[in-house]
Amino acid sequence: MTSIASITLEVADTAAADRFYTAFGLGAQVRLRASEAPTTGFRGFALSLTVSQPANVDSFIGAALDAGATTLKPAAKSFWGYGGVVQAPDGTIWKVATSAKKDTGPAGRRFDEIVLLLGAADVAASKRFYVDRGLVVARSFGRKYVEFATASSPVKLALYGRRALAKDVGVPVDGTGSHRLMLGGDAGSFTDPDGFAWEAVSPAITP
Repeated sequence: MTSIASITLEVADTAAADRFYTAFGLGAQVRLRASEAPTTGFRGFALSLTVSQPANVDSFIGAALDAGATTLKPAAKSFWGYGGVVQAPDGTIWKVATSAKKDTGPAGRRFDEIVLLLGAADVAASKRFYVDRGLVVARSFGRKYVEFATASSPVKLALYGRRALAKDVGVPVDGTGSHRLMLGGDAGSFTDPDGFAWEAVSPAITP
């Protein structure tokens, strides 16, 4: 099964980004690469941390804000659980959420999984593209959302309509230039229909 071995954020200042992600609690989970590639507005993706309880949402978001992130959506209850959205100083959007409505233990910065949400112009077409490259669909909701089965990967992959994703994280949909994102996996090097680039990386390489 095709898997994601690594995810690399391309940033203008790697030292500053490293300080942020270490403070945020993801120092070993995020790879960084220097890049001055021009980019404006919404970069077409978001990273989501799934945690076990609301207190952990607050812990991650508080740490991010203390380290220089800005709030896009304050943490709040909803019909599906509890969560919020912040934007790191390098521009990466992070969503932190839980399906739990109540805390079951003390607050901590522990997460269950990282999900990379890619905004697709045509979810069905991008789904076919990834299936052709060996990814297996775990869940699919028509042309709205697709989640791939990547159980052995440190990062899960999902497709969302670009406009719907922008609305979900609280930013305007418009954006141009580089995504400033590189995915590493065992499917080889390629670029998907929405311009997200992959490079060949052994699945044995994990954070």
